[in-house]
Amino acid sequence: MFELLPLILIGVLFILLRGSTKRIDRLEKELGDIREKLFRLGGSAGELASPAVENAQTDPDQVVLPLDTEAAIVRDEPVADGAPRQSEPASIPNTAADLLPAAARQETHAKAPAESIENLLGARWAVWAGGLALAFGGVFLVRYSIESGLLGPGVRLTLAALFGLALIALGDLIRRNALPKAEVLYANAMVPGILTAAGAVSLFGSIYAAHGIYDFIGPTLAFLLLALTAFGVLGLSLLHGQALAGLGLAGSMVTPLLISTTAPSLWTLFLFLTVAQVATTLASRMKGWLIVPSIAQALLGIWGLIALIELDDTTPITLSLLAMIAAWVLIWPGATADDPAGPEERLSLEAIGGRMATGSLGLDITLSLAVLLPALVMLERGLTVSLPLFGFAALIAALSAAGSARFGAFWPTVIATVGALLGAVMTSGLITQAQILLLGFGTDDTVAVNLGGPVMYIFLGLAAVFVLLGLAQMRRRHAADPLFSTVWAAITASLPVLLASITFVFYGVYARDWTHGLFAIGLGAVLLGACEFLYRQGALPGFRRGIDLLLFGSFAAFALALHALTDGIVTTILLALLGFAYLMATRRRPWSGLAWVMVISLGGVLVRVAWDPTLVGPDALSRTPILNPLLPGYGIPALLALLSAYEIRNWPAQRARHALQGLASLLGLLAIAILVRHAMNGGVLDSSVPTLGEQSIYTLLVVGLSGILMTLDLKSPSPVFRFGSMLAGGIAVLQTVSLHLGALNPYFTGESTGNWPLINLLLIGYLLPGLAYAGLAFYARDKRPLPYVILQALSGAVLGFAWVTLSVRRFWQGEFIAYWKGFEQAETYSYSVAWLAIGVGLLALGSRFDARSLRIASAVIVMLTVAKVFLIDMANLEGVLRALSFIGLGFVLIGIGLFYQKILRGKSAERPTTDDKEAPTVI
Repeated sequence: MFELLPLILIGVLFILLRGSTKRIDRLEKELGDIREKLFRLGGSAGELASPAVENAQTDPDQVVLPLDTEAAIVRDEPVADGAPRQSEPASIPNTAADLLPAAARQETHAKAPAESIENLLGARWAVWAGGLALAFGGVFLVRYSIESGLLGPGVRLTLAALFGLALIALGDLIRRNALPKAEVLYANAMVPGILTAAGAVSLFGSIYAAHGIYDFIGPTLAFLLLALTAFGVLGLSLLHGQALAGLGLAGSMVTPLLISTTAPSLWTLFLFLTVAQVATTLASRMKGWLIVPSIAQALLGIWGLIALIELDDTTPITLSLLAMIAAWVLIWPGATADDPAGPEERLSLEAIGGRMATGSLGLDITLSLAVLLPALVMLERGLTVSLPLFGFAALIAALSAAGSARFGAFWPTVIATVGALLGAVMTSGLITQAQILLLGFGTDDTVAVNLGGPVMYIFLGLAAVFVLLGLAQMRRRHAADPLFSTVWAAITASLPVLLASITFVFYGVYARDWTHGLFAIGLGAVLLGACEFLYRQGALPGFRRGIDLLLFGSFAAFALALHALTDGIVTTILLALLGFAYLMATRRRPWSGLAWVMVISLGGVLVRVAWDPTLVGPDALSRTPILNPLLPGYGIPALLALLSAYEIRNWPAQRARHALQGLASLLGLLAIAILVRHAMNGGVLDSSVPTLGEQSIYTLLVVGLSGILMTLDLKSPSPVFRFGSMLAGGIAVLQTVSLHLGALNPYFTGESTGNWPLINLLLIGYLLPGLAYAGLAFYARDKRPLPYVILQALSGAVLGFAWVTLSVRRFWQGEFIAYWKGFEQAETYSYSVAWLAIGVGLLALGSRFDARSLRIASAVIVMLTVAKVFLIDMANLEGVLRALSFIGLGFVLIGIGLFYQKILRGKSAERPTTDDKEAPTVI
């Protein structure tokens, strides 16, 4: 009797369940009819749901409609506002919360009240703990049966599989009968989802045990069963949530590890992984998930890395990663991603930072890294076979195309760009190491040399792909998304030139490389044509910086072509002419970057000059003064710089004008200085220390440059001319102190001063620069600050004093005046006489021109002479010379005193007259 009781209860439960199932089916059908009628009404779903939005925020499954609307639904008539019916019914939402707009649903979830302790413990933790208890219960039951020997392995596995299926069925049954609002409130703790997950784990375990432990089934059948289970769980996740989808994804990705085989097929493996990843993407698209697809992309990238380390075939890995990129572009997030840009958005650090934080960051970054890392690992394979190189290029090109295909795809675009550049650098380094190893061990070096051929063409092709993608992106979106289009303009302008430059350095022919030369010419022409096209499309002023970047890229490409097809002085001159051609285009186009191209061009000329000052090589440089290759090599760029500064004298961009003015001044001075250096050193340019005569010419040039810039500043005021003139004067003063009076002074170096008494090295090295300083100070007295004028005047006075002093020594010592020759008594006395003469002369000039500065200088020299007489002459002179020294000094000092008394008396006599003139007249 008791044995029949369970059977009777099971029959009663079956009848009750069947009756409940019929009632549920009938209610679902009626609810579907009502929903269909609801969405046939004239009002949109958002408008119909608007009266219930406030209630839905507290209870999203209870939508209260107006009475007239309900009546209209029953009668199948339009609502009271008389709106027409829709021709096609919209998709029926699963719950009442789906009636809300997306923004309202997000706001509902964002403003959900804090969860109580009762909900947390009873509704969530109880479910999680229950699911875990079910899993452990099944494990313990199987363990008990094994230890007790009650059932055989086959029966145990069958029962475990049936247990898992029963849990899945029970989860679906409860899902159909559970409260609708539980799906919204407890999405990550749904009882049906927990039961389904426990059942899926049981199925995974039973299938694996049947293959891996008991060997009941072979690897093929086990693989198929595990794959079907994983995809089934992934399908059920559409009903139970994202957590179950993660379990199905984990099962599918782990399945290949659970199956052991002696002949693994890489194609089969990555075909299965690709299908799993695409299926996950489809499910995520349907439910709007972000976490599970990101994990799927990361796991597929990890599988690619593992396979590249263990196996040699890269083709299935490449195709699988390409399929993942296609799924990202076409399925999820695909075209459903919102446009984060606005027409008012402009290029700035803040705007770029904001763009970096927009979009589906998890999806974007995991996709980019999952593609980039395996692609870089492929490069090592490319040293022996070229196919991995093509795989690398295909992955980087596809990733960059994905970034260009969607609005705001910042990370795929930037990471693809970095990957291309890293790949070029890494491959170049690997090729160089291979050449060293092969040549070092005496192996045939043609293998290492031929490795550069595929690499060069692959990276040039990759550069062309980036150009095409960038131009297409800018053509479509330069107005709608100027920020991201400007980023693409920077990539299009820089990356292809960098890739071509790297391949030229490592694999090019330095004498004349037609491959890189023609590629660079084509690249420059395409970028320049893009500037013209965008300009005619009305891209200014919103896309001004993008056009400027493309201009810079075209110039860089043409400059690379010059380096690939020419050499030496020809490259230097053509580089300046190329920049001047861009600058002359300012007459036809108002592009702000045209003037800056000339600035960059002249900067390139300076780099080439610093690299090789001879421009043609030391052996090919002619020794003829002036008429040698240095004249056109330095003179033509300087002349073009001067013409450029004049051409854009009215250009609105002040920074470009000032930069060209400064470069024109610098190049002009450099051209004259290098010709002087060449002439003074017998036609040889080397690093030897210049002589005093050569340095004097440089000092005169700098002083002259200061005066020229001062004059230009008066005619065309400019900060470059104003501060440049004072900077040149300061440099000249430093040269005087450090070189003329110090390192190059013939008193210290022992250099010959020449055979002629007056026209000699001392004239060139001291008197002429001193006069130049004096003239500069006189010219600048009302044009520059007083401290600057005083500094120039003091420099001239010091050099003049040095010329007199050294000339006295030359009179007594001859051509060589080095300090080690000592001093004669007559020479020592002569210094005092000469210094007193200078002091008296300055005093007379100061009185004549009423120049207080000259009188002060006179007083300083006289005081110096007094100190010399009392400290040096008294100790070193003897006899009549000592007496004459003091007598002469006494007469001069008395005369100076009388002279000053006369001046002071004259000023005192004039003071009352002046006071009377200034006193007010009393009437």
